[in-house]
Amino acid sequence: MSIRLRLTAWYTGILFVTLLIFSSAVYGFVHLYTYEELKQRIVQEVNKIGVTSDAVSLLPDRSSTINMEAADLYVQLYTFYNGAVWRSGNMEFSGLRFENPTVERALNTTKNEFKRFTVKGNSFLIFEAPVFEERTGKLYGWLQVGANTRTIEQTLDRLQSILIMGSAATLVIASTLGLFLARKSMKPIGKVTEAAEQIQKGTDLSVRIEYDGPEDEIGQLIGTFNGMLERTESFYKELEDAYAAQRRFVSDASHELRTPLTTIRGNVDLLHKMWTEAPGERANMDEETIKQISVEAVGDISDEAKRMSRLVNDMLSLARADTGQTFELDPVPLQPLVEEVARRAHFLDKTAEWHVGELSVLNGVYVEGNKDYLQQMLFIFIENAFKYTPEGEVSLDVVLYKGQVGLRISDTGIGMDKDEVPFIFERFYRADQSRGITSGTGLGLSIAKWIIDEHKGSVEVVTRRGEGSTFIVWLPVVFAPPLE
Repeated sequence: MSIRLRLTAWYTGILFVTLLIFSSAVYGFVHLYTYEELKQRIVQEVNKIGVTSDAVSLLPDRSSTINMEAADLYVQLYTFYNGAVWRSGNMEFSGLRFENPTVERALNTTKNEFKRFTVKGNSFLIFEAPVFEERTGKLYGWLQVGANTRTIEQTLDRLQSILIMGSAATLVIASTLGLFLARKSMKPIGKVTEAAEQIQKGTDLSVRIEYDGPEDEIGQLIGTFNGMLERTESFYKELEDAYAAQRRFVSDASHELRTPLTTIRGNVDLLHKMWTEAPGERANMDEETIKQISVEAVGDISDEAKRMSRLVNDMLSLARADTGQTFELDPVPLQPLVEEVARRAHFLDKTAEWHVGELSVLNGVYVEGNKDYLQQMLFIFIENAFKYTPEGEVSLDVVLYKGQVGLRISDTGIGMDKDEVPFIFERFYRADQSRGITSGTGLGLSIAKWIIDEHKGSVEVVTRRGEGSTFIVWLPVVFAPPLE
């Protein structure tokens, strides 16, 4: 059974019980009030009866009898001495008779009683009381005053029918409206179900549930569901991007490893062929030529092995970054660190001039970092600058600004377009103009960006094609007393 049917059944059941209690209370109140009023009217008329007694009979006086008949009451007086029965005119006219009691019953009656009788298909409410002689106190007769309750019974039957029919009609109308309202109220839940089924059958997480109703429980549920879909869509996109980056990383790594492996294998095959052939089978190759070719082949193998080693080390660094691995940060004085990097940069392979700015401003400047990783990051930017500056100059200087230190590496090399800047820190990305011209794996800047992020720093890039590039690494600093 659906929720809306259960809600309708519950509401209908509660309404049924409520109507049953209400109808029973109304019917019982009307029944009690009507009969109590009739009893009071009978008692009032009985008190008006004037009874005369003699040795033979007891009779109500004429005036009281006329009043009783006018009040539509039926009076019967039974005399125990002679068994005579006196009846009012309306009883004589209708032939109505009440049952006479025995003497024992009359004597055992201690108080006035009301009883119901059915005579000739008509129901009566009868007041019964013994009549005693005033002087002697002896029992002389039995007085019965009755009222026809047919009209009251008919009225109560009509009231009962009205209550039953009205309750039934109310239940039908309430059930119909309840089902309609339950269906209308549960309609947004159906939209939630449809959206969930649509997502289950497909991959479209952009589905949202439109709801313009009040902010009730259903509105809050739909809002929560839409928020959940939004977060799920965001996570799914991030997961897709991560999978795409992983596939691209594996593809690019395979491509980068394939070239040195091919070179190494070719040189190994060449060496194997030269040294396994018989001396007579070597075409115009003396020992000196074979030695020269062998040295060149071994040199190529060594270079490619070093290239593979650098690539594997870079991939290992990025793998550590992907696993969330961090390193310890300690206060590091910048001046000796940067001076050491500047000194060692003189020995790098380069064709451009190397200029170092004034580094004394770093005296007393500390950063929370790791010395080895900071040096690795600076060497990555400097080596890139030398790599993409075939002629011109590469410079290193520093700047202090609002609690940060900027390490600026500038070159006058080939530069790049501004639209390429957002991608240069992606793995294996290399500007189109550098592909096939400049050696490299495309992982250096990714590693540098990871190191900067771990130091809670940032990097600023200014570049223009044909004019060079400038990288400024901003790091938060801790100031200490100047160095001696």
